[in-house]
Amino acid sequence: MSTGELLSIEPQELQFPFELKKQITCSMQLRNKTDSHVAFKVKTTNPKKYCVRPNTGIVLPHSTCDVIVTMQAQKEAPPDMQCKDKFLLQSAVASPGTAPKDITPELFNKESGNQMEECKLKVNYVAPPQPPSPVREGSEEGSSPRGSISDNGTINNTIESNSAPRSFAESHEKSSEAKSLIYKLTEEKNSAIQQTNKLHKELELLRRESKKSNVGGIPLIYVVIIGLIGLIVGYLIK
Repeated sequence: MSTGELLSIEPQELQFPFELKKQITCSMQLRNKTDSHVAFKVKTTNPKKYCVRPNTGIVLPHSTCDVIVTMQAQKEAPPDMQCKDKFLLQSAVASPGTAPKDITPELFNKESGNQMEECKLKVNYVAPPQPPSPVREGSEEGSSPRGSISDNGTINNTIESNSAPRSFAESHEKSSEAKSLIYKLTEEKNSAIQQTNKLHKELELLRRESKKSNVGGIPLIYVVIIGLIGLIVGYLIK
């Protein structure tokens, strides 16, 4: 922490968890140690690389102000992860009621006679924090996730015990339905064959009798055939 007479700065070294192609932010806190209003301005040696919000402002007496520094996404890492960028924080006593828009470069001019201070801040790249590796409870790495061991030492095969019986029941139900349908079709086929044989015998009998008699000049065989056709059509409709 800086021990300047106007502002204390924490931290004095900006640390960025460096990651390629990702914006990274770092914050610092300014604390006014005086009974006066203190204006500040943040400068950097590489303004295109960093965005500072706010880069100018007023810290009220015995108050704090947070400054956020954002490093733009970088396409490549510097050699040995060393950064030569620096920041300069200028602070000066301001008149009460001074607004950030009223801050001018002359306020931080040493030759103007104003009480002012300067603090240089270094930039340091650090390795990003590694996320904790996920550990599956109740199983070791490489083991099968099919079962888990309970507190009393028994193995709970939850997935297999639920899915296997259900699949077997569904398969058994489908097989029973198929067998029932085949049995029903077979019965209907046998019944149709028996009915056809019966009709053939009756037709043969009627043919013999038709030779002996006619009905109204129309051979009896035709009447019988028409009747049989009606019976067959009626059976099929059922």
